[in-house]
Amino acid sequence: MASQESLSRFDKYLPILQRRWVPVLGIFCTTFLISLMVSFLRKPSYVAEGKLRFQRINTTSSLTGVGTEIGKLEPLVQDKTNPLNTEAEVLLSVPVVKTTIDRLSLKDNKGEPLKLKEFLQRLTVNDIQKTDVLKVSYKDTNPERTAQVVNTLIAVYLEHNVSYNRTQAAAARKFIEKQIPQAEWIVRQAEAQLARFKEKNKIVALQEEANKAVEVITDLQKQIIATQSQIADIDSQAETIRKQLGMNPQEAVVTASLSQSSGVQDTIKEIQQLESQLATKRTLLQETHPEIISLESKLDALKGILQQRVKEVAGTTQLKQNGNFQVGQLKQQLTADLVKLESTRQGLASQVATLSKLQATYKQRLNSLPKLEQQQRQLERKVQAAQSTYSLLLQKLQESRIAENQNLGNASIISKAQVPLEPITSPIVAYLSSGLLAILASLATIYLLEARDKSIKTVDEAKELLGLTLLGVIPAFSKSKKSTRGNQESELTYQLVVRDLPRSPISEAFRMLRANLKYTSADKQIKVIVVTSSVPKEGKSTVAANLAIAMAQRERKVLLVDGDLHRPVQHHIWELPNSPGLSNVIVGQAEIWTAVASVMDNLYVLTSGVVPPSPASLLDSKRMAGLMENFAANYDFVIIDAPSLTVAADAATLGQMADGVLLVVRPGVVDSVNAAFAKELLEKSGQNVLGQVVNAVLPKNLSLSHYYFTEEYYTQASDTIKESARTVQ
Repeated sequence: MASQESLSRFDKYLPILQRRWVPVLGIFCTTFLISLMVSFLRKPSYVAEGKLRFQRINTTSSLTGVGTEIGKLEPLVQDKTNPLNTEAEVLLSVPVVKTTIDRLSLKDNKGEPLKLKEFLQRLTVNDIQKTDVLKVSYKDTNPERTAQVVNTLIAVYLEHNVSYNRTQAAAARKFIEKQIPQAEWIVRQAEAQLARFKEKNKIVALQEEANKAVEVITDLQKQIIATQSQIADIDSQAETIRKQLGMNPQEAVVTASLSQSSGVQDTIKEIQQLESQLATKRTLLQETHPEIISLESKLDALKGILQQRVKEVAGTTQLKQNGNFQVGQLKQQLTADLVKLESTRQGLASQVATLSKLQATYKQRLNSLPKLEQQQRQLERKVQAAQSTYSLLLQKLQESRIAENQNLGNASIISKAQVPLEPITSPIVAYLSSGLLAILASLATIYLLEARDKSIKTVDEAKELLGLTLLGVIPAFSKSKKSTRGNQESELTYQLVVRDLPRSPISEAFRMLRANLKYTSADKQIKVIVVTSSVPKEGKSTVAANLAIAMAQRERKVLLVDGDLHRPVQHHIWELPNSPGLSNVIVGQAEIWTAVASVMDNLYVLTSGVVPPSPASLLDSKRMAGLMENFAANYDFVIIDAPSLTVAADAATLGQMADGVLLVVRPGVVDSVNAAFAKELLEKSGQNVLGQVVNAVLPKNLSLSHYYFTEEYYTQASDTIKESARTVQ
């Protein structure tokens, strides 16, 4: 597939080269000689080279760890730029170049200071592939000056690099010095805010406090549970004693107090004695007896004293009499135990309340600890961030001060420029460059000539531009241009090739055209054919005459009509008088049978006749339409030689009366503009275009698709014509 494409491309360009070889050869030789002469007359140029090595980080910075980011070589866009290209542009920058020019006082050929543009044209800076090295080269006619320029340029660049890095370090130092007071104030504010928070919330160590609070709460819970258990035990004992005594704890306390009061007990004893005496006396005496009354009075007085003493001891008089105030040793012990249990219970209950309150206090503090811890962490983070920023600024301040005093260049010289001993141009290079320039000039010449030449040059171009069926390819009578575009006499001598050279290959081409016309229409027989062209000089008349001969040789009655009333040619081709002719028949000055001449078997020619002042009006008349019907009725084939389409619209008029139009195209004569106009005219006028005939084709205008017209073919045709000429002579 690749070989076929290469062959097709070669076939496309080879005809162009064959057409343009004369001017191309002239341009090539002229350009080559001039370029070679200029190369040898020009002063030899010398080139000096120096090399710079670049490191991502300066060696001093990498060892000290200070200023590692200053001058660091990194691309701004990853995987798209090369830092060496940036440094190359710095080497080519105006400040570096101008300083170099000023230091060396470089002058141009006129003695004036060397301009930046001219200096940059001589200077080359590029990177060596797969290395961190830049190569700096300078071209000049003075070898010593080339080395001086390269070395000076490198030195200026290194100074600029160090100065630029120091400037960066100084700018960083000044910026940090302005930021440090603010950073210090922020640290103090954060620390003060944290201290106020701890003081307000009484915080020492929240985590330890939380752990301790959990332990305390757990211990308090244990104590509360133990105390509540003791209270339950005491309540059980007290309930048993209360059931035995039949009194509640308050009554037991009062009873115990009364039993231990000597005044109450003495009074009770006296009352008991009086009651005994009163009972004895009542058995002997009546109630009204003074002694009984006296005893009752004493008894009432003692009861009053008893109540007074009970009130003093117990605080109330609502107590049971007698038995309640005197208890036995057991009840007294039980009463004392009940009182003791009650007292113990109250103490334990108070202890439980105190422990619960303390536990609630610890729980409340413990619940508030997470929020306090969160606030403390926030404040501590602020303090830490402020301290970190402040420490970093202090560190960077020291680093910037140290870096400002260092030589922070990351480029070093690995090869100084040496004075070149030999010029860069050699004879071989001069020959090659001159040849290359000559080739480029030749290609440009071909391009310009082809761009300006709008003519159709090959058969393939004609097919592609017109888009019509190719019915025939008629070779030129000779390989030289003079034979195809020469004077009229040389063209007319052998125009009737089919008659004069029936066995020639050109005659075969016309017979092939005749055969192709036979199969152009399957529905309707083609009898009347109009032969025309886009512009004059395309050989339409010759094609019409030879086609008529080829048809007549098939023993068909053929009429050849010269319908070109502008520049008739058929009477010259057939060496016939031009009067009477078609124009005379149309206007009625002659009859058809008198105007038609027989030129050979089965072939008749009707010349144009007298050239009228208005050919279009004659051809577009009813008389002409009637003649066309007459021609079609009396002849097997009628071939009308019509004028070119760009000359007049006669061909379109005649085409409406005919069965079809045959368009003749001659490469090298018709251009693409006129051919396109002719095609558009035929389409708009509704013509039945049978196809196109490419006439007078040279070997250089053929492609592989027309392989039957080879060089041998043209040689044979030329030899046949020459042999016939010698025979005629």
